[in-house]
Amino acid sequence: MLLLGLRAALGWARSCRLPGPGWSRAVSGALRLPETRDRRSVYSPLVQTARGYVRPVKKRKQALPSHLDDLPPTMLKKDYANVPIIDKVDDVVKRLLSLEMASQREKVKIKTQQLIEKVRRTPSDNGSFEVQTAILTAKIQTHREHLQMHPKDKSNRRRMLMAIDHRKKLLKYLRRTRYETFERTCKQLGIQYTLPPLYCRRMTRRWAAKKAFCLKVFNEVQKLKAPERLKQRREWQAKARARKEQTLQSEGTPV
Repeated sequence: MLLLGLRAALGWARSCRLPGPGWSRAVSGALRLPETRDRRSVYSPLVQTARGYVRPVKKRKQALPSHLDDLPPTMLKKDYANVPIIDKVDDVVKRLLSLEMASQREKVKIKTQQLIEKVRRTPSDNGSFEVQTAILTAKIQTHREHLQMHPKDKSNRRRMLMAIDHRKKLLKYLRRTRYETFERTCKQLGIQYTLPPLYCRRMTRRWAAKKAFCLKVFNEVQKLKAPERLKQRREWQAKARARKEQTLQSEGTPV
């Protein structure tokens, strides 16, 4: 063991390039190990090589449920569903044109169309608040499933939060104007709407002074604009009066 330790020190000295010509060669000759049949039997922890450790086994990610699971794989793609000669083609071609061979984007398109069909008012309705809510719902579900598999994707998280805020605004408007339509849309799209929290701001002296100053400025501006508004209102009244007199004259004159 002493010889092995000295040999390791000699290797370290060679790597460090110690001074003295021929010094390491003479010491290595003096400390030469006896010849053995198997060099692997002579082993020291001081001169062992780096070990290539096995990489840790990655756990397989479980298949999470998707909102696209209810789409049958035999359904044709959106572009080929209404083709008249699709019934005469071969089964292999039908399989290639079905959702079994479709991409994620094509499946999302069909799912979005299904959600739109649930909430649209008329067959030609493509831009109402209910349709926009259905489109945003499909987009949010797609982003949410993607983030479950890739939680560090910040760009998709940002897009999802923007879509959620947009959908909240649409639902808030529907709830304020047409409550029955709002309830039906939430029920058909599976949306659980929660009321926003009440905004409560702490009253401070600085905030009160700023609010009083803003109100004072607003009142002064309204006083400056008052003569101009009065003049404009009188012009509108004169135009309306002249239009009314003209209609009365046209109705009273015989044709």
